[in-house]
Amino acid sequence: MRRCSSSTLSVFAVGFFLAACSLSSAQQAAPSADESVPAAIPNAPAPQVAPALTANPEPVAPQGGSSSRARDAQAAKREKSRQEVKEEERQRVLGIAPDFDLTYRHDAVSLTSAQKIELAFRSSVDPFTFAAAFVTAGYHETFDEDTEFGWGAEGYFKRSGAAYLDTVDGAMIGSGFLPALLRQDPRYFRMGPGPTIRHRLLYAVAMTFVCKGDNGRWQPNFSNIGGNMIAGALSNFYYPSQEAGLGQTVGNGMIITTEGAAGAVFDEFWPDISRKILHRDPTHGLDAIQSSDPSRQSRTRGETPIQ
Repeated sequence: MRRCSSSTLSVFAVGFFLAACSLSSAQQAAPSADESVPAAIPNAPAPQVAPALTANPEPVAPQGGSSSRARDAQAAKREKSRQEVKEEERQRVLGIAPDFDLTYRHDAVSLTSAQKIELAFRSSVDPFTFAAAFVTAGYHETFDEDTEFGWGAEGYFKRSGAAYLDTVDGAMIGSGFLPALLRQDPRYFRMGPGPTIRHRLLYAVAMTFVCKGDNGRWQPNFSNIGGNMIAGALSNFYYPSQEAGLGQTVGNGMIITTEGAAGAVFDEFWPDISRKILHRDPTHGLDAIQSSDPSRQSRTRGETPIQ
């Protein structure tokens, strides 16, 4: 049994697109103690005022203290993350296929648990996801696959439902729930122009097994691999019983992982292809800005960049 999600459609385009790409070669100061104590009233008895000033054992935190700055920093981080998520929710290949689990920003702020689940859900209920399931079902019926579903309208809709559930399982578990639980970022962090094609190709494939944690460090991508295997196991409940079992679970998980690697390669090179063929920049200038970063240039020195 073969599985197919919306990312499978990009597999057929990757070879052509890669060939086209290669051929085209202020902090506020704390008030002083003198400012915080009111001026003494003339002729007022000093003993009546002094105890009141010294009796309070709890010091008053000055404005602009560390706790206030920390709160301001957290609020700014949340706002930046919210803006970046809004950008990602508008990302579509050719204006049609959703590409929400991709960021063009090397310094993208980590997502909250709610944002991870939201992005996965938005992708799962997108109209293109439903359409891709129907196309996949037609492919399986054309090539006599999943025969236990039967033929005709009934078999076609059964195949469509199974294909859609495949996509939803993988997205919600591998890109939503597990990343939220394991504190891992489900997005693909695109490398972008600068390194060689080979370097970027290997990076894209490696991102299937490596991800960025919420702490900003790279780590094994337990969310993706685990989500693919769990989705493969869940498929046993809605695929014909003759195909269910450990073999189908592992096989489906590996197929989904392969599809994910192909999708990552597509995400890595799609902006380059779009600029060359369609004369549109999906990154909206981010590639040019990040390519001019001196630290990035030093890391890629000695390599032939993609022109």
